[in-house]
Amino acid sequence: MHDAAPSARLLVVDDDPINRRLLASYLERLGHTVVTAVDGARGWKQLHTGDPFDVVLLDVLMPELDGYEVLGLIRGDPALRHLPVIMISAVEETDSIARCIELGADDYLPKPFSPVLLRARINAGIARKRLYDLEREYLEQVGHVIDAAGAVEDGTFDAVMLDDVAVRQDALGNLARIFQHMACEVAARERALQEQLRELRIEIDEARTQRQVAEITETDYFRDLQRKAEALRAR
Repeated sequence: MHDAAPSARLLVVDDDPINRRLLASYLERLGHTVVTAVDGARGWKQLHTGDPFDVVLLDVLMPELDGYEVLGLIRGDPALRHLPVIMISAVEETDSIARCIELGADDYLPKPFSPVLLRARINAGIARKRLYDLEREYLEQVGHVIDAAGAVEDGTFDAVMLDDVAVRQDALGNLARIFQHMACEVAARERALQEQLRELRIEIDEARTQRQVAEITETDYFRDLQRKAEALRAR
C-alpha cells in the first residue's frame, strides 16, 4: 500500500498519443491534474499558460523542439528553472541519460514506464517542488520583515505589513509578532512624545507672549497711558 501524494498539477509532453494517454490516465487516477502537449513547442507554450505546474514529464525525442531543447529552455528561465523535470523516452543509452542529467533533469524514466517507479519519481518531484515553494515563501516573508524594519526607520510602518508573516507558527512568525508589538509600542511612544512636544511649544509660546506683554505693560509710557485712560473714564 503506497501513501498518496498531495494532488499536483502535472504537464506531460509526448508526441506518442498512446503513451501520452496512458501517462495522463494513470496520473489522473492518482489524483493529479494533468495537462498534455503533443510536442516540445506546445509543451513550452503550456508552461507559460495558466496556473504553474509542479512537475513536467518530458519526452526526449519529439518534433519541433525535442526534450533536450525544452529542458534547456526550462533551466534557462528564471521563473521555471526550479521546476522538477522527469525525462521519459524509449532511448535508454547511457549517453542520453547523462545528457539529460547534465542539462538539469531531475530524473529519467524509460518507456514503457513502470507504474511503481513512475509513482515514486512523481512523488519525489512533487516533494522537491513543495520544498522549493516553501523556501521561496520563507525568503519572501523574511524580506517583508526587513522592509518593515526600514519602514520603522522612515516612519511609514503599518502593523498590517507583517500580518501575513505573523500567522506563521514558527520562529519567523514569532519574530514578526514581536516586531509588530515593539514597532507599535515605538509608534505609540513617538506619538506621545510628539503630543508632549506640542504642549511644550504651546507653553513656551504662552510664556513668550506673557513676557512680551509684561515688557510692554511695565514701561513708564504704558503706565502713563493707563493713567490718562483712567482720567478720561473718571470724567
